[in-house]
Amino acid sequence: MTPRPGPTNPETLIAAGQKVIMTEAAALGALADSLGTAFASAIEMILAAEGRVIVSGMGKSGHIARKIAATFASTGTPSIFVHPAEASHGDLGMITGHDIVLLLSNSGETSELSDLMAYTRRFSIPLIGVASRAESTLIRKSDLGMVLPPEPEACSSGLAPTTSTTMTLALGDALAIALMEHREFSPEDFRRFHPGGRLGARLATVANLMHDGNDLPLVALGTPMSDALLIMSQKSFGVVGIQNSAGDLVGIITDGDLRRHMNGLLDRTVDDVMTPDPTTVAADALASEALGTMNRLKITTLFALESDRSHKPVGILHIHDCLRAGVT
Repeated sequence: MTPRPGPTNPETLIAAGQKVIMTEAAALGALADSLGTAFASAIEMILAAEGRVIVSGMGKSGHIARKIAATFASTGTPSIFVHPAEASHGDLGMITGHDIVLLLSNSGETSELSDLMAYTRRFSIPLIGVASRAESTLIRKSDLGMVLPPEPEACSSGLAPTTSTTMTLALGDALAIALMEHREFSPEDFRRFHPGGRLGARLATVANLMHDGNDLPLVALGTPMSDALLIMSQKSFGVVGIQNSAGDLVGIITDGDLRRHMNGLLDRTVDDVMTPDPTTVAADALASEALGTMNRLKITTLFALESDRSHKPVGILHIHDCLRAGVT
């Protein structure tokens, strides 16, 4: 039975943690310095593949491979993780001649990867290997080998995969983001793959949240205020937009405008009461930007225009729409 440890010393524990982080940070610096033509070639190979990036690894490398595949997929590079043991029992059928394979192994000698390597060689499927030893089997059999810097593991015994997995994870992130930037992957593209949670809310556009069509409180120039008040009441936004004959938004009437023109209000037209050139937002703008504008101006609604070059209203956004969606 393992002896029960003695009392803990907080300073010793903190120092141990700091040593690990500093060791791994130094390794990441070495990794950044080591990136060269192999990194650029890996990007070119992935871009040339017509199919997906198949990422695989065993043990801790397998956990890292899963994360790298997920990061690829969420940033515009189609990718899946294939477990090497399952690959030997039928999952090799997931890999097609249009794919490219990325194999991870710190030693480069992981026996469970042998069937995957053999399959890629047999069917001429491009193979990128990542390992810490240039002379390893994985690097020698790969079309392109990416060798990690010879940095020590962070544990005192030098056995637990720590520094090596951190470097491999960072290398995967570097590949994914370089591919993402080359493809000019936009925030809207990103949102398509992240519709849920706070990330999806942060990337929601005005068009995703706005009210449109018959919900829009709009009237034409020259409309009597009695009719405009009816529209304001029916649409329940506390505001009505004024359009000219071309359909452009030229003014807005809010509750504040009504209070400022109480005397003889029903004898007026919207032209007399409206505030011209209202603040608006483009429908393709981020909802978070619209929320910031409403908070800054202390208003609760914004009309959304077709684009930042258009004056035609296509929707209306209420501050409550943003809050319900989790936009902050």
